[in-house]
Amino acid sequence: MIPVILSGGSGTRLWPLSRAHYPKQFLPLVTERTMLQETWLRLEGVPALNAPVVVCNEDHRFMVAEQLREIEVRPRAIILEPVGRNTAPAVALAALAAEPDDVILILPSDHVIGQPSVFQEAVKQAEHLAQQNYLVTFGIVPTQPETGYGYIKRGTTTVESAYAVAAFVEKPDLATAQSYLASGDYFWNSGMFAFKAGVFLAELAKFNPVMLEVCQQAFNGAQRDVDFVRIAADIFMACPSDSIDYAVMEKTDKAIVIPLDAGWNDVGCWAALWEVTEKDDSGNAVRGDVLTVDTHNSFIHSESKLVAVIGADDLVVVETDDAVMIAPKNRVQDVKLLVERLKQSKRPEADMHRKVYRPWGFYDEIDFGERHKTKRIVVKPGAKLSVQMHHHRAEHWVVVKGTALVSRGDEQVLVTENQSTFIPLGVVHRLENPGVIALEMIEVQSGSYLGEDDIVRFSDQYGRQVKTL
Repeated sequence: MIPVILSGGSGTRLWPLSRAHYPKQFLPLVTERTMLQETWLRLEGVPALNAPVVVCNEDHRFMVAEQLREIEVRPRAIILEPVGRNTAPAVALAALAAEPDDVILILPSDHVIGQPSVFQEAVKQAEHLAQQNYLVTFGIVPTQPETGYGYIKRGTTTVESAYAVAAFVEKPDLATAQSYLASGDYFWNSGMFAFKAGVFLAELAKFNPVMLEVCQQAFNGAQRDVDFVRIAADIFMACPSDSIDYAVMEKTDKAIVIPLDAGWNDVGCWAALWEVTEKDDSGNAVRGDVLTVDTHNSFIHSESKLVAVIGADDLVVVETDDAVMIAPKNRVQDVKLLVERLKQSKRPEADMHRKVYRPWGFYDEIDFGERHKTKRIVVKPGAKLSVQMHHHRAEHWVVVKGTALVSRGDEQVLVTENQSTFIPLGVVHRLENPGVIALEMIEVQSGSYLGEDDIVRFSDQYGRQVKTL
């Protein structure tokens, strides 16, 4: 069986921690491991697993590769979607990367499952049923009348301990959700599936042949770069956008549902994260440097500052190094409205954190003004930035730890701790870390325009777009 991890979401309702360039699946929200890492690690009790396939967007490829490397996993493939087209095309691409008789296990990368051993038994059952050419989904046994999830209605026909699917239904209003819960015939739609790759593709050909044809052409035109499979963007742009439910599962007669009661949570908002986080005696879920007085049943997260809360109940407070978000727990679904406002105002906080990760390391924007910007830059041992130049800014570099190999025009120079160098505007340059420890340096930019798009790359080892010198 081949696990297929879908890692294309942006998690806007968990802003300001989750942002478009660093969404929730890459964050350690519940354990010390990230949600992407936990998606793989909770499968450790399932026998005869193949290495995973991960489907993600181009911007996240190095985070996926690095986080898998941290848990010593070499992926079968990392498939890069040039644009998001919902789950059905993503699953189709993964199925095309497998053999027709391979069972693929489709797993979103941002779920919490409190009882992994129960989940593993359900996965084993799903593999067994998928071998019989069923399209298997996992239906979460509901614990409350939830209006934020879609539902699956079970049929009367049973297949071993699973049920035929009678219907997939949209997110209900409260009264309808209450009736679903009372009937016992409905499950929450988990978005997890298992089936043979060939069976899924055959059903997709039957119900959405255009989608399959575009995915096949885009996959055939893909470029392979080490672990990355770069799907042909010009072809994939024409792919219809649809969920796997709409494209196949609602129409096929092969769909069956396995009931799953394993402490599942999709962590879709701050209230959901509060539910799965360890709490103190006052019901508060607290992370970071936090003090509370007479505060109850609240979620309080601090990344960089002391956060003090007095006399609050059912509140969410989240502090990062560039934003603070405060909301009643029953209004956290509206965080997405905040993100929309930020995007309308073209504020960078909608998409990026102050600390920005790159394949060579990261930078942290410490300070900025109209004509200056200061960054702390960390370069991993052996890593190199691209050969590049800037039209509108000059850069001053001060090494505070490690050694930098700086290419500047036609010269190369080693810059060690407490030494500095200057990169004039318009000069082609490159920064490398030739050492065995991380290189840490302070960069001060000055100029008329300091945007990240003022980078002209001429050579890059990470596959980013370059120009000819």
